[in-house]
Amino acid sequence: MKSLSSLSILAAALLTSAMACVAADLPVNKGLVAVGRLPADLQDSFGETFGSGSGMSVLDWKKTDKGYEGSFLLLPDRGYNVEGTTDYHTRVNALSIAFAAPEAGKAATAELKLRKTFLLTDKAGKPMTGLDSVAINKDNGPELPGASTGAVSLDPEAIVRLSDGSLMISDEYGPAIYHFTAEGKLVSATLPPQAFLPMRKGVLNFSSNNPGLGAPKPDPEDPETGRQNNQGFEGMALNPSTHELTVVLQSALRQDGGDKKSTRFNTRALVYDATDPDALKLKAEYVVPLPTFKDKEGKTLVAAQSELAVLPDGRLLLLSRDSNNGWGVKGDTSLYRRVDLLDFTSATNIAGTDFDGLKPVAPKGQLDASVTPAKLATVIDMNDNAELGKAGLHNGAPHDATDLSEKWESMGVVPALDPEHPKDVLVLIANDNDFLTTKGHQVGADYKADADVDTMVLVYRLSLD
Repeated sequence: MKSLSSLSILAAALLTSAMACVAADLPVNKGLVAVGRLPADLQDSFGETFGSGSGMSVLDWKKTDKGYEGSFLLLPDRGYNVEGTTDYHTRVNALSIAFAAPEAGKAATAELKLRKTFLLTDKAGKPMTGLDSVAINKDNGPELPGASTGAVSLDPEAIVRLSDGSLMISDEYGPAIYHFTAEGKLVSATLPPQAFLPMRKGVLNFSSNNPGLGAPKPDPEDPETGRQNNQGFEGMALNPSTHELTVVLQSALRQDGGDKKSTRFNTRALVYDATDPDALKLKAEYVVPLPTFKDKEGKTLVAAQSELAVLPDGRLLLLSRDSNNGWGVKGDTSLYRRVDLLDFTSATNIAGTDFDGLKPVAPKGQLDASVTPAKLATVIDMNDNAELGKAGLHNGAPHDATDLSEKWESMGVVPALDPEHPKDVLVLIANDNDFLTTKGHQVGADYKADADVDTMVLVYRLSLD
């Protein structure tokens, strides 16, 4: 007979094994339950064309007699792109959402309302700008991207609301992480390790090769090392229990194969201790293997990650997609739009190693043999026409406003508040409509895009049981 201590050890081992199995279980997708829209020509509180979701942070959520209602922040990016960037003042929109419990086989219609808009400003109260960086701004802490106007250049991509109401926002120009007050005034900024910083001819240069009117192009057009143009911190999420703030690059660094679309799949994630949001401490760094897929000609393509969200059990969801397909752009059929479970459990922590300097972790896309990457497993396939059909939507022809738009870039997770299924959650996913409308107005001028792309929010239900 085993001793009590031996039995305890055995029980602990079995429990640990069981917990590992549970951790490996995928959430179960229970399908699309609601869809909401805002018209493409909607104007925000400043009378400019409303841009939708590069980032999302849910403020509150409750169950009602009819269904659900809540509010959330939606983060537009740097403004409508014409021939380069414009002096669009970066901002945050606050919205409400409400929808009834869906009928079987159908998705409910969600009511979306814009409640207010507020600007993001630097420490002196000067609005930040969507203009591409042409200089270094040294007035707000570390060396930051600076515009020709003297403002901080900001291409915001993800937003997290902290318990005190203040905001963490990640951007592509740096890439950087910014801490703002609840009202949108800059408190501090954090730059990543050296490996991430865009260098041209040995000099820090934050340009994304999208100069404003009259501004010069960078030389060379692409960085030699660091983040690729327009491929910065696209996704960010906070685990409120551990205070871990995780950010992910949209695709691989230049030295890690990011100089070619076919080899840019080994991107990186940084995990910070955000107990003090003004003194972020790097805890971990992982290689994230972006999803790959085949096009119609059999060519392998890499999906760009677009957002990160945290589940109540601490696990992470990663949203990735293809490009140039969907309503508002030329192609009608998307080949990849999915939400994957992102697992760092067995991945190699490369924080503080030579890989944080100029040593590539994946030269020409080939991952260093000493490094084990994170793992991905699909949870939601957004291109599933059986689910989209519940709301009269589809992926592919006919190429009209019921064809999902190209970019889906923001995500939020809330509890389903169902006593019979206490571990169920709802996942809100919003598109980035790129300010596309035939009746646009921004930075003091009217404009006309080729299509009207509505802001949309899709709501899926997942079970974590």
